[in-house]
This record gives sequence, C-alpha cells and structure tokens, in this order.
Amino acid sequence: MQNSKRRLVLIIGAVLLGVIVVLAIIFYPKIQQRWTEPLGPGLDLPTRTATAVQVEATNTPAAVASLSEGEETPGQPAVIVEATGTAEPTPTTAPLCGGPPVMTVLALGIDGGENYLYGLSDVIRVVRVDFVTPKVTVLDIPRDLWVEIPEIEEEHGITHGKLNQAYFYGTPGMGYYDGPGAGAGLLARTLDLNFDLVVDHYGAVNMLTFVKLVDAVGGIDIYLPTDMDGTPVDDKTEDMGYFYAGQQHFTGDEALRFSRIRKRYNVFTRTSNQNMVLCALKDKVTSPAVVPKIPQIINAFQDAILTDLSPEQLAQLACLAPQLDSENIIFTGISEDLLSPGRVYSPQQKAETFVWEADYDVIREIIEQFKAGTLVSDSEGASCP
Repeated sequence: MQNSKRRLVLIIGAVLLGVIVVLAIIFYPKIQQRWTEPLGPGLDLPTRTATAVQVEATNTPAAVASLSEGEETPGQPAVIVEATGTAEPTPTTAPLCGGPPVMTVLALGIDGGENYLYGLSDVIRVVRVDFVTPKVTVLDIPRDLWVEIPEIEEEHGITHGKLNQAYFYGTPGMGYYDGPGAGAGLLARTLDLNFDLVVDHYGAVNMLTFVKLVDAVGGIDIYLPTDMDGTPVDDKTEDMGYFYAGQQHFTGDEALRFSRIRKRYNVFTRTSNQNMVLCALKDKVTSPAVVPKIPQIINAFQDAILTDLSPEQLAQLACLAPQLDSENIIFTGISEDLLSPGRVYSPQQKAETFVWEADYDVIREIIEQFKAGTLVSDSEGASCP
C-alpha cells in the first residue's frame, strides 16, 4: 500500500514537472522578449561608437583612409581611429553583472504632472556607468544654458532656448516634436548638437514619483554638516522647510523639499543637496533590508518612470550598485567659476530671461573628458561619503 502511494506521488510529481517544463518552453520566448524589451520609446540617436567586431572590421587600410576623413561607411557607424589605423583596445576584464563595458544614461528630474504630458527638466544629469572598473560618474549640466534646439524650427519657429526647455518642447502635450523619445529625445538631440554628447538611454522621474520611490524604500538617512534654510524669502517663494544640522531621516516629501532649496543660496548648493540625497538613496537601496525588494520596486514603478531601459538593463544596474565603492561614485559638473549670470531675449516669452553665460568650447572639453572616463572633480563632497 505504501509502495502504491509512493508510486502515485512520484507519478504526480513527474506530471507536474513535465507541465512546468512544457509551460517554460512555450512561454520562455515571450518572457525573454519582455525581459530585454525597452520599457519606453528609444532615443534612436545616430550611433557614434562601434563594437569590438566593428572596430576590427573597419581597422583596415581602406577603412582607415575613408574614416580618417570623417566619412561614414554605409550601413555601419563611423569609427574614430588614429592615422596609423590603431583603434582603442577593448577592455580585457569582463564587465560585471552582464552589462556593457560602459552605459551612458540621461537622468532627468521633471517638474510636470504625473502623466508626463508637460514639464521642464529642472534636473539634468548624465550618468556614465563603467561596468568594468566598476565606477559611476554623474555629470550635472546647468538647466539655464542657452542652446540651439533642433527639429522644431520649421513648423514652430523655435531655434533656441534654455536647455531645460528642450525637454518641454518635446513633451506630448506641447506637440512640437514628433521624433523618437518625446521630451527626453529632443533634449538628447539638443545635447548632441550643442556639446557632442550622445547618450545611450534615458530615465525621467517627476516629483510625485520621486517622493513615492523614497517612501517605498523606507526613507533615507542623511547627515547634514550645517543647517539648511528653505523657508520663504518673499510671498512668491514656496516653503521648503528648515533642516537642522546633524543626523536626519527624510521621508520622500522631506527629501524632495531638501533637494529643491535654492533661494537663500544658489543652484550649486541645490546640486550639492541633491548629491547628498542620491548618495543616501544609493545606501538605502543597497542595504540588506531593501535589496530583496528591488525587483518588486522596479515592477511597481516601471509605469511611473519614463525610460527606454529594459528590465534586464535595470537588473544589471541594480546588480552593480552594491559593488560600487564610495570613492567610485563621482559627482561633478560645470564649476561655478566657468559660469556667469546673464540675460537674453526669449521670443517665446517675449521678455528677457536669465541664462548662464559660459565658454562652450570649455564645456565641450569637460564633456569629452567625461565621455572618456577621465573627468575628475576637485570639489568638496564630490563622491559619496
């Protein structure tokens, strides 16, 4: 009798295992497709770099002769090579977490509503993720740089604006731009046109979603070296609160208000505050209590964040985060001494507006160093503590 029961259990187990295997075979391609599918529209920017295979294929006398003149080979991206035909060697160490050697992400903080129909990109960061070292470099680009905005002049007569307006003009609610990537796509093309900065991917989060994200991980812990006064300076200023020096635990709302403090200080203080919040968020996300929840958090917020990253790429970034040493999380930007306040006439606003004046050639040199992974920051607090 016991042998009969044991035989029955084995038969049932074998049948269940067979069903699971069949279901896996049937649905695996769909799961795999969703795993590697971008969560949002891609940027579709022109490819400027090449894979190792493409470098090898183009590193021939004939290819060097044409590419050294700046020509593109039909059907494949242009490759920058030296006159000798020697291409930059590929990394010998395999990238961690199954990622690419380097990934560049345009990270945006949006002041618009929950549906992303409108909004200005009031926080513009470009993140270079090195999966080999590993290392993350975050470049802050001032939103008030006056730039040329492509692809909307012919129909709407707009040629220039502030950098954060490029995102605004590209939003679905404005309807000015019908190219790939909506607001992030137009902003990415603006960065490419003005600064020769091409990004691989983008991620945009609005203020409400940021608050919910911080709350989803249980808040963040920050040590403030000094008091930070965000109380109003006049009746037109929003109250951001007053934050005392010392150890603080911030809810999502407190983290957002702290990140927006500027009126009594300047935009560079605000950037420093944002860096502290990002470091604290990284510490919380990589804590033992939160790491197991990352897949659920990603799943819960994937429709509340605009990005063309796939679940696979998000998992690669989540995998890399705990392996980053604090000194290899670098925050840098266009230093204050390179910028001076100015005003230009805005045809859209029909009035003069504040802008940062700067030597754009110097900014391009900084961005070239950033792209090469050689940019360092001598600013205090340039890395996570």
